[in-house]
Amino acid sequence: MHKAVLALVALTVLSSAFVFAEPAPVDVLTLGLIIALPVVGLVTFNAGLKAFLVMWMAIAGCHIASVMVSSHVGASLIHSMVSIYLFVAAVIFAAFVARRPEAHARLILNAYTAAALFAALTALIGYFNLLPGAAELFTKYSRGSGPFKDPNVFGAFLVPAVIYSLHMFLNGFGLKKAFSVGFLGLLTLGVLLSFSRGAWAATLIAILLYLSLSFLTAKYHRQQLTIVAMVLVGGVLATLGILVAAQSDAIGDLLAHRAQLVQAYDQGHEGRFGGQIKAIQLIISNPLGIGAQDFVPTYHSEEVHNVYLTMFLKAGWLGGGLFIILMGVTLISGMRHAFRRTATQPLFLVAFAALFAIVLEGVVIDSDHWRHMYLLLAVVWGLMLTDRRIQRRPRIIADRRQHLPKIPQMPRAATQPNRPARIHARATPNPVLFDVRGYSAYAYRRPRIVRVCH
Repeated sequence: MHKAVLALVALTVLSSAFVFAEPAPVDVLTLGLIIALPVVGLVTFNAGLKAFLVMWMAIAGCHIASVMVSSHVGASLIHSMVSIYLFVAAVIFAAFVARRPEAHARLILNAYTAAALFAALTALIGYFNLLPGAAELFTKYSRGSGPFKDPNVFGAFLVPAVIYSLHMFLNGFGLKKAFSVGFLGLLTLGVLLSFSRGAWAATLIAILLYLSLSFLTAKYHRQQLTIVAMVLVGGVLATLGILVAAQSDAIGDLLAHRAQLVQAYDQGHEGRFGGQIKAIQLIISNPLGIGAQDFVPTYHSEEVHNVYLTMFLKAGWLGGGLFIILMGVTLISGMRHAFRRTATQPLFLVAFAALFAIVLEGVVIDSDHWRHMYLLLAVVWGLMLTDRRIQRRPRIIADRRQHLPKIPQMPRAATQPNRPARIHARATPNPVLFDVRGYSAYAYRRPRIVRVCH
């Protein structure tokens, strides 16, 4: 039964690449896992995860309170219920990772990378129109979107897989290292063709943070030299790749246009920045929020493009404040945990670097319904609350004063009562049992000199 549920977890993560519309297949499968994982006993809740659950449920309560003051109660309630489902899914997946941290985290990251590779491949097929009808299906606004309905979400979805491919290159050997190079090339090209400024920035931030943490926590100088060489070679290859891509008129023009910090639709009263000013004014005057799905039809022509302002609008002052506190605690505690020598430290660095970049990206986009953000939150919290620091000293499990062997007395010689004393050297076992990496042994003291007089 456990193997079947683990296969369902892998299938669920794989299906997260197919988000043409909502609800997506991943939502149906995730709802099944929310029930199946606790039933079969593949979750573990400790005090930290219970606090994680309480925090999300408090934010969920604020969402419901905000629905009560919404002018579009039906749409607001449906949107808030989707948010609550994502909150619960994050907690259940975190408890799933906590059950077997290394095995379950690796299962999720492997399946996620496979899904991202498929998404990037479809985006390339669509962008270059390699199959009939592929351009209409896998591109939006002349930008690669893969099996997503938004190029911005598609680009951000690839970021964790880019970091995991870097991890495989740094820690792999032979074919694994060779394949990771190909994965990196495909995924970074997918991020580039999404033409998402947020995804570009998130990818760069995640790569720099991951390589910096890996360099600072490396066990050997050889690993640090590999990272330095990777930065130099990767920087050169990335520059050459962008220059080659820019030779195409279509790609070059779109790159130049998207690389501008401020676009035309950002400015003005009805632009993105104007919408954010309106959102701030609404937040100040509405302590309970205005409800989900109320901002666009009533106050502005498009979404806020800032997840933190969005949470204040959807969940009021309390819900928005709790969301910011939760993200802040996650980043601060995660940064501290990144420097702890734990058994799953390499995997934690992957998830944390990707999550750090996506949390920062939330300043310029509404990411509150991004499935992969909640999955990364689950992996980070699951590892952070269950990893144990690797013991640097043997763990003593027996008292050295117990069971000391007795040294027998030498019999007195009957025929030579006045012969000189003899010196005997005898090694006495030290009954201190210690365990290092699962192996047990007995330590021995130095030979003890015993003087026996006859």
